[in-house]
Amino acid sequence: MTTVMTTGSSEHRGKCELSLTVNGEAKTVRVYPMERLLDVLRHELKLTGTKEGCGEGECGSCSVLINGELVNSCLIPILQAAGSNLTTIEGLAEGPQLSAVQKAFLECGGAQCGICTPGMILASCHLLDKKPEPTLDDIRDGLSGNLCRCTGYIQIFDAVAEAARRRDPA
Repeated sequence: MTTVMTTGSSEHRGKCELSLTVNGEAKTVRVYPMERLLDVLRHELKLTGTKEGCGEGECGSCSVLINGELVNSCLIPILQAAGSNLTTIEGLAEGPQLSAVQKAFLECGGAQCGICTPGMILASCHLLDKKPEPTLDDIRDGLSGNLCRCTGYIQIFDAVAEAARRRDPA
C-alpha cells in the first residue's frame, strides 16, 4: 500500500496517494482517504459500470470484488482498498468477449433496467467461483445481498444456472 499525505494548496490538503490494482491494471489515485470506493471508481477512474442504488449497503448494486471477496463499494473507504486487487464489471470481459455469466444474463433476460445488473453479475461470479455447480438454493443464497426491482429474480436465477452449465472446469 502506498500512502503519501500531501500538503500544499487547499485543493489537495488532506488527500493521499493510494495504489491498487483495478481489473488487472496498476492504478494510483490522489483522493481523500475516507472517500467511498464507489465514488473513486466512478469519478476518478471513470469506471461507471458500478452503480449506486441505495448508498447504504442494502441493495448490492455497487458490488465489486476486493481480493476475490464480494463487497459493497458504497461502504468501503478507498483507504481500505489500498494495495488490493479489485475487479469491477468492466474487468470481467476479455476485450469484446463477454464472460459466460455476462452472456447468460443477456440471453436469459437477467438484465433489464441495468441498475442491479453489474452487482448481480459480480455476485454470480463470486458464487460460481465458490460453488461451480450451485443448486437453486445456493443461487438464492449467493445473490441474497442483491436486490432487483425489475425481473422478479427468476431470469437472474436462470442466468446463473446457465452460466454454471457453460463455464469451463478449472
